[in-house]
Amino acid sequence: MPRQTIELSSRTGRKDIGTLIVASVFICLGLITLYDVTTYSDTDSVVFPTFVAYALIFCSVLVIIASWLRPSQSNGFGSGDWWRRLLLVATMLVACLIMPVSGFLPATAIAFAGGLFAARHEGWDTRSAVVFAASGIAIMAGFYALFRFALGVPLP
Repeated sequence: MPRQTIELSSRTGRKDIGTLIVASVFICLGLITLYDVTTYSDTDSVVFPTFVAYALIFCSVLVIIASWLRPSQSNGFGSGDWWRRLLLVATMLVACLIMPVSGFLPATAIAFAGGLFAARHEGWDTRSAVVFAASGIAIMAGFYALFRFALGVPLP
C-alpha cells in the first residue's frame, strides 16, 4: 500500500521541475545554435557546432522523456554548495569574454583554475597545488598544440 501512495504523489506533484526547466533551456540553446550556424560563411566551421547542437537537443529530449516517464522526488537542482556552481559558471563566462583580448592560453588558465577550485572539495596543500598546476599546464599545452598544429584551428 505505501508504494501506491508514493506513485500517486509523484504523479500529481512534480518535484523535478528544475530538471525540466534546464532541459528546456538546453533545447532552446541548441535551436539558437542551429539557427546561428546558418549564417557561417565557411562550411567547415558548421560541422562541430551543428553536431553539438543536435546532441544537446537529443539528450535534453531524452531527459524530458525520462522525467515524464519516471518522475523524481528530488527537485532537480540537487544539493550542495551554490558558490561552487556560481564560481564555475562565472569563470567560464570570464574566460569567454577575455579570450579575444588575452588569447587562448590565459583564458583557458582562468577556466581551468576556476573549474578546479569549484570541483575540489578536499583541502589544499603545496603538493596538490603543484600537481594540479603542472597537470593543468600540460593539458592546456596539449589542447593548444592539438588545435593549433594538428587541426590547424586559428586561436586568438
